Amino acid sequence: MNWRQLELASLEEITAWAETQPWCRAMAACAQDAEWHSEGDVWTHTKMVLRQLVELIDWPTLTPHEQTVLTFTALFHDVAKPLTTEVDPETGRIRSPKHAVKGEHVTRAVLRDLSCDLTTREEIARLVRYHGRPAFLLERAEPTHEVVRLSWLVNNRLLYLFALADTRGRDTDSMSRPEENLHFWKLMSEEAGCFNQSYQFATDHSRFTFFRQSPPNLHYVPHENFSATVTIMAGLPGCGKDTWLSRNRGDIPAVSLDDIRGELDVEPTDDQGQVAQLARERCRDLLRSGTSFAFNATNTMRLTRARWIDLFADYHARIEVVYLEPPFERVLQQNKRRSKPVPEAAIRKLAERIEPPTWLECHSLLMSEVAAAVA
Repeated sequence: MNWRQLELASLEEITAWAETQPWCRAMAACAQDAEWHSEGDVWTHTKMVLRQLVELIDWPTLTPHEQTVLTFTALFHDVAKPLTTEVDPETGRIRSPKHAVKGEHVTRAVLRDLSCDLTTREEIARLVRYHGRPAFLLERAEPTHEVVRLSWLVNNRLLYLFALADTRGRDTDSMSRPEENLHFWKLMSEEAGCFNQSYQFATDHSRFTFFRQSPPNLHYVPHENFSATVTIMAGLPGCGKDTWLSRNRGDIPAVSLDDIRGELDVEPTDDQGQVAQLARERCRDLLRSGTSFAFNATNTMRLTRARWIDLFADYHARIEVVYLEPPFERVLQQNKRRSKPVPEAAIRKLAERIEPPTWLECHSLLMSEVAAAVA
């Protein structure tokens, strides 16, 4: 089945399809801690959560798209437990540390292979990543900051509804974090005005600053005096970044890691230290002169982007991120037509670890599946 067929399928059809998949068979063979999940293995719990979703009072009020997003969040929320489950040698308890983090990547890979559209895929992947957050809200030092931050990553209403189904989809009677705790997520989100929408900051720069401050100040409105605008391109090799720039930002200079590699005769598989150093020097020269420019690299990992964003922010630049992700097979085909194609194995490795950008990182964000063909 492909994504279009799954969107139109019934819950029973989706469940039957899932049970033919290797990641689902691994869930069925994965035991859970009896104190939290006396119902048994991960797949048994997952099916219970799926059933609880349609029993929610709010379920009929959701749009078909929202129902699809929640259904596949439930399907994948514990998909990485087989990859992370371990037994504590001292207590004998079963635990699955960081299964939500790993689950985001597994979810993204499965949905990409199904040709799920980029927007829906990221909605589901991020809900999988943060599905456990509502249960821990009262343990946060600043609960309001937590719901505000998450409102720019997921829909807080959908996150809350999933948390209810997740809690109810198990046989355990005694819970250390009862269902009542989840209602605080809804109350906090409603009070902050971000239960069914992103929190409304005064300006884009207020939002950008909030996510970079330590400690953050929700009501701080910084003065805007941008020295320049930096357009950060992000996407796999062969996705069309150069073509997009030539058609949309052709009037500004670009610092391109591919171009610098060509100048220095450095292969993509070689050490990139001198490439990054020269790129930083050129970026600093442009920033000092107040010149707007584009920074063109793969930038597929959040931590990698953060190093460059920190540099640009230090010079008071306005930062826009453009992320391109055409269908994966098209990316591979376009890469082969490049003058210096990247090894396919390297692209596949990058795709497995890709972390698309979010609104937490920049002043403006463009996410697009449509990219001009590489010449």
